[in-house]
Formats: sequence, structure tokens, C-alpha cells
Amino acid sequence: MDAVTTVWREESARIVAGLARMLGDVGLAEEFAQDALVAALETWPRDGVPDRPGAWLTTTAKRRALDHLRRTRRHDHALRDLEPEQPPEQPGDRERPEQAEAGDDVLRLMFVSSHPVLPAEERTALTLRLLGGLTTAEIARAFLVREAVVAGRVARAKRTLADEGVPFELPQGPELAVRLASVLEVIYLIFNEGYSATAGEDLTRPALALEALRLGRLLAGLAPGESEVHGLVALMEIQQSRADARTGPSGELVQLHEQDRGRWDRELIARGFASMLRAREAGGGLGPYVLQAAIAVCHAQAAGAADTDWDRIAALYGPLVRLLPSPVVRLNQAVAVGMATGPEAGLALMDPLLSDPALRDYPPLSAVHGDLLARAGRDFEAATAFERAAALTRNAAERAFLLARAARHRTASSLARTAGTPDMALLGDAADRFLARTDLDAGTIRSYGQTLRRLSLDLGAATPLADLTPALVARVFAAAWSTAAPRTWNRHRAAVRSFGAWAGLGDLPVELPRKHDDRRRRPAVDDRALAALWRHPSTRERALWRLVHESGASAAAVLALNVEDLDLPARGAATITWGDGAAPLLEELVAGRTRGPLFLADRRPAPARTPDPADLCPETGRRRLSYERAEYLFKKASGGFTLHQLAASVRRSAPAPRTATR
Repeated sequence: MDAVTTVWREESARIVAGLARMLGDVGLAEEFAQDALVAALETWPRDGVPDRPGAWLTTTAKRRALDHLRRTRRHDHALRDLEPEQPPEQPGDRERPEQAEAGDDVLRLMFVSSHPVLPAEERTALTLRLLGGLTTAEIARAFLVREAVVAGRVARAKRTLADEGVPFELPQGPELAVRLASVLEVIYLIFNEGYSATAGEDLTRPALALEALRLGRLLAGLAPGESEVHGLVALMEIQQSRADARTGPSGELVQLHEQDRGRWDRELIARGFASMLRAREAGGGLGPYVLQAAIAVCHAQAAGAADTDWDRIAALYGPLVRLLPSPVVRLNQAVAVGMATGPEAGLALMDPLLSDPALRDYPPLSAVHGDLLARAGRDFEAATAFERAAALTRNAAERAFLLARAARHRTASSLARTAGTPDMALLGDAADRFLARTDLDAGTIRSYGQTLRRLSLDLGAATPLADLTPALVARVFAAAWSTAAPRTWNRHRAAVRSFGAWAGLGDLPVELPRKHDDRRRRPAVDDRALAALWRHPSTRERALWRLVHESGASAAAVLALNVEDLDLPARGAATITWGDGAAPLLEELVAGRTRGPLFLADRRPAPARTPDPADLCPETGRRRLSYERAEYLFKKASGGFTLHQLAASVRRSAPAPRTATR
């Protein structure tokens, strides 16, 4: 129902935020808000949309929360505060305080959903879910991943927030700057994915970009004294102003210097300039987002590409790199310096970035490299760089654009040095011939193939073998495998040595020393740790750990057990058996249940994320305990050991289990 969807998108953040403040649990707050949404979907089509739909959803959600607190007999002191609010007869006097309180709640929710304790992908998914009101399916479509992936990210984020005890409050003092930076990072990540999609057929995803703009403007209204917030809004406004001009009639990418500036959205540019003024009025110095917005202003002020003040832009990158010395910022600096001073200066700045592992598979690295090489007249190398960028990108429109550029420069380059030579003179063809040898077994071909594919990708399949030097090979290794385990490093090194000898190129890995492999087997859980684990207060945890320890089965296999699989008298289930330690715990854990997962999660799943029926207990409504959660709990209790290490300590201190009869 469109009315429900519209109201939910507008009101969900305020509803969830208000419930989170009262309950102190973001996960529970969203569950009750979702319950209210389900009730609206069932009721409104029949009874009509209420006069105040937002208040209806809020009241319904609060009633569910109140029922929950009454059932669990917790937080009795909070019951008075959770009584459903009634529409005020004369809202004038109370409207401003309630709005201010709701605004503070939403701001708190922003800080919690973007907490730095969460990985970036989980922060992004949770923010879109709680503050954007997007469904799991909508987020999955936006990022081109499966719904289960998004649901997992959101669930893990909520669990982490609960486990870490992240309070539902605004950060104070020095912590504010760190937490605000995390919020801004999440919003900008969402915007960038919308402005320049990393995968799929379309170059952009406008819905994501507009949602990020909405969140940024909302944050600016809630935190008007923060210059970096206004800087980010200005940056997004100005970048989004170019959205219509970035694609041609067939959806192809149009570069900035080729765009029709008459198609730029002047209203968005004006809003961006206004946000920059607010950033200056807020004071506080020049932060990363204000500096990036200042660079965007330089582009917006230029009447044409030739009028762009590249000297000013290059100068702005100086303090930006000092504040934010990331490889991506330094890559953008190379572009600006290359435009202001010349391509050779840009290439000089790029040189260390080409071997930076952080940019190993980053398509813009090769695209920028190709552009600078093309401007320097090095067409053959430019074509190779564009081909590498095309191979790395997952966006179809961007790939087509890069391949077209590669073809133009490949045609323009002089092919005299490879004309008339056999196919084996080129790296890609030579690698294919090497792997086609009949004296290599399948495992060797697979292993060598991984190495040579990376070599061809990074250096270009069309690179003449004569140009393949130990220095180039060392650069590829630095970018691709510098952090690899010694065994992996030595395997790739051996593959290159074998290829070099076969092709008559000498000892190609001569600059790459062999790494000493001093790996040790991870120790099993020691007796002292085991003794402490057996005293853990949770029956579920002790039963799980005893069962893994005594059976030697994998934790995944144990977690997959159902109650109906167990033969408690015989102490067995299929191929899993256990001893005296696990037996009484399992009897206590089952406690009259006859079917469903043996190990259950703490809470019922939210209505919007019903698990597979096989993972849902029909008697309690709770879902199967996940491996990730079980691993986390074990690491926390054991001081860092893993469930795999627990299984490795099988029966070392436990009596031998009896044989199962089934």
C-alpha cells in the first residue's frame, strides 16, 4: 500500500529512535516499529488511513513495547514513560519541546547506527534500514547483493551494538569528533554508491544518492554548529548537480571536461554554495569535507572546462592530504597536479600508488593512470591501463567506456615493435601457452594460472615479453601479495620463476626473497581454560561447548542438530556422540521440546526477517543459534580461543562417550 510505504519512509526514523531511547535496545526498537508497520498493512486497507498516520504508528509501536516490558517484568520504572501518547488537544505549547526531543532521538540514532565499532558495510546497511526506512530487499537491490547478505549485516550490527553495550546517547567531548566522522563517512559512502555505482548495468543509482542527500540535510538541521556536516552537504549538493550531464543519450559515461554545463542543476549548486557559507559561519577550521566541497566549488564556478582553476584545486589538495592521507585522496591529488602542472608530475605522484596494496583492485587507479599516460603521449601504456581498469570494474557502463578508450589508444599506438613477431611475444599469449603444456598436472595449472592471471592483469596481457623485468614483477608482488602468508608468497614466486625460465627471461623473481614459513599449529584449548568454561552460567553455552569438545565434531555440525535427531539415552545423534559432561546439559537444554533446532537464539526474529522454516523452532518461535554468534560468545568466554580449537582438544580431558545406537 503506497500510503503505508510513504508514511513509513517519513516516520520510521523518529519512531525507532523514540523506542530506542525508551528501551535502550536498537534491535528491539526496530522489531516493535516493524510490528506497527505490519499492523498498518493489515488495518489501513480495511479501515482507511488515520488522520495522523505517524502518531498511529508511534502509538501502536509503543503499545507493543509496553506489552513486552510487562511480559518480561523488567524496567518497571519505565512503564509510566511508555504510556501511549494521545493527540494533544492544543499542541501549540508542547509542539516545540516534542519536536526537539524527537530531533535529539533521531540524532542519537544516527550516531548509534554509524558507531565505529561496526564495519563499514554493516553501518551502511543499518543506517539505511533505521534512518532511511528502506526494506532489506530495497537495500539489497541498491547494492546488488542478496537479501540474505543485507539481513545478515543488519542482524550482526544490532547484535554487536547490544553486546558492546553501546548507549543510546549523544557523544560528548573528544569522542564527538570521532563519532561524527563515522556518521559522515556512512552518509558519504551511501552517496558515492548512488553517484557512481560500483557494479551493475547502470552508471548511477539516483535513489541512493538522493537518500544520502536527505540524511545529510537532516543531520545538518540537527547539528547546525558542525562545519563538517555542512561541508559534506555542500559536497553532495554540488556533485549531484552534475548527475544529468554525466551520462550521454545511450547511458554512456561523459567525463567532467566533456559535460554540457548547461545541464548542471543550478538550484543544487546554489544550495551547495549556501551550505558552504553555513560551514564557514560554523567555524572550527577546515576539515576534510569542507576542503573537498571547496574543490567542488572550483569546478562549479568555472564557466567551461578550460576555465577550471586547477592551480587552486591542486593547492587545496595539500592540506587535504595532510588531514586525510589515504591512497584515494593521494590519487585524486595526482589528477589535480597532473592537470595543473602536467601529466609527468601527476605520474610521479602516482608511482608509489601503483604498488600500494590498498589500491590493488581499485579500478580508478588504472583509469587515472591511463588518462595521465594518454596525456603524456604514451598510448600503448595508456591502452594497457584502461584495459586493466575495465577488467576490474563491475559496472557495465563504466567497463564499456574504458574499453572504448583502450581501443582508441591501442589503435593510435605504434605496434611496430610487436608487428611480425609470434603470439608468444606478448605476455597474455605466452601465459596461455605456458599453462597449456602437457607436463603440468591440474593442480599446478590451477596454481600457476592464479599467478599469471594477476601478472597479466596488472601489467597488461598485451605487454611484450621483452618488457617484462624483475622490477615490474616486484611491483606486482608488492601490490598483490605483500601481506600474503609466506606459503602463498613463495607459491607465487615459484610460479613466476618457472614461467621466466620457460620463456627464456631468466630469474624474474630475483628481487623477491623467499619468505620463511614459521607457521605453528593453533594450540588446542588448555585445561585451565576448559575448567573455566565448564563453570559458565549459561546452560546453552556449556551444552554446546561440551558437545563440540566431547564429540570432536565441527561446531557447524553441532549447531545444525535438531531436537528430534537426539537419542539422549544412547548419547548420540547420527554420527555425533557425547560423554558424561554433555549428557545432563543436553537433557536440561531440551526441557520437554520435541522438535526444532537444538540450540536456539536469545530472541525471536523480527517480523520482516522470518528465517527458513527449518531454522525456526515451532514451539518457542525462536530461530537457530548462528555460527557467528556462537563463535563470538565462545571467544568472549575463553579469552580468544575459537570453536575449531575447542574441537581440536577433543576428549583430552573428558571420558570416552558411549556408542550411539542409531
